[in-house]
Amino acid sequence: MTDVLITDIGQLVTNDESRGGLLGIMDGAAIAIDSGDIRWVGPEDDVPHEYRSYDTLRADGGVVLPGFVDAHTHAVFAGDRSHEFAMRLEGATYEQIQVAGGGIYSTVRATREASLDELVDESLPRIARMLASGTTTIEVKTGYGLDIATEVKMLDAIDRIRDVLAVDTIPTFLGGHVVAPEFLDDRGSYVDLVGGAMMDAVAGRVAYVDVFCDDAAFTVGETRLIAHAAQARSLDVRLHVDQLSHTGGAALAAELGAVAADHLDHSTDEDLVALAEVGTVAVLLPGVSYTMREPAPDGRRVWDAGVTVAIATDCNPGTSYIETMPFIISMAAVNCGLTPDESVWAATRGGALALGLHDRGVVAPGKVADLVVLDAPTHEHLTYRPDGDLVALVIKRGNVLS
Repeated sequence: MTDVLITDIGQLVTNDESRGGLLGIMDGAAIAIDSGDIRWVGPEDDVPHEYRSYDTLRADGGVVLPGFVDAHTHAVFAGDRSHEFAMRLEGATYEQIQVAGGGIYSTVRATREASLDELVDESLPRIARMLASGTTTIEVKTGYGLDIATEVKMLDAIDRIRDVLAVDTIPTFLGGHVVAPEFLDDRGSYVDLVGGAMMDAVAGRVAYVDVFCDDAAFTVGETRLIAHAAQARSLDVRLHVDQLSHTGGAALAAELGAVAADHLDHSTDEDLVALAEVGTVAVLLPGVSYTMREPAPDGRRVWDAGVTVAIATDCNPGTSYIETMPFIISMAAVNCGLTPDESVWAATRGGALALGLHDRGVVAPGKVADLVVLDAPTHEHLTYRPDGDLVALVIKRGNVLS
């Protein structure tokens, strides 16, 4: 479809606060779409004459809301780590699994060994399922290569998937995921490689540089060096921080003016104030605590501190093999203390802001026509029915996806 008029909307979530409330909810609304962008939003009874000839798409009384923006994933990878999940259920810790050669290193080995075709063949169906569940924009990190050739191969895979699927993929360089196994006795040289030749090899192809600043990964000092190397190349920074313990990563994110700080499970009130002051978005990842059987991040505390909040799947083979944003929306409300309205906002507008994307996450004229139609009477059903197959239609840039 090129010119579309969406009608018979039971509830429209606009995220336009000028319409009242956090979600700017409208009843009985219609949306006019032209050339992939939203042209008009208003009461169905007031559709302007110039839009009445558009092809009509009926929402059948369901909910229409912005497409989900998944702002933190590791969705391109090879290999299988289901056995580690069983180990974890038997009591093994994250650090114990990694020291035993599992964890991230297991996926690094599999991803290094996979050909580009094999990597695409494994990853494309995964991202297709994410799209089918309503995710219209997805951030995808590298970080399972930890060498130049494989990091580049991961970006090649992301490009191929983008060419096949109608989903916007936002690539992030995560060479600073963990120290590469061949550099475990020479961390400084690996930090130099990540901030030097490896970053040079990918700099023109990525939107962001990320570093895992935490126990079993990189220190604050090492993270600062990599982040400064990114900023010297005019690349924006986002960080994994304070997932496993309080290491000062959130404070570093504020110091750097990072676009986003993700996890924040062990961040302090002072850290949150600092993030709020500089406008860094907090990306909460409740799927990790669910998988790891650990306390969930305190989303209520983060939101009330004045930090802009996003939620994401952190889809990865080890600590959160979760592909669907509706499940994350429910967990954010049930486990993290956000309200249903806040959870939906964080999965749409919050996710867009975490990726620096101001053209989506809002249903308003001039915004990208990325929309989801739910087979439900209200948006609260996303939190109320975590196992419900509620997504009836996915609309990407005005096109209805099959």
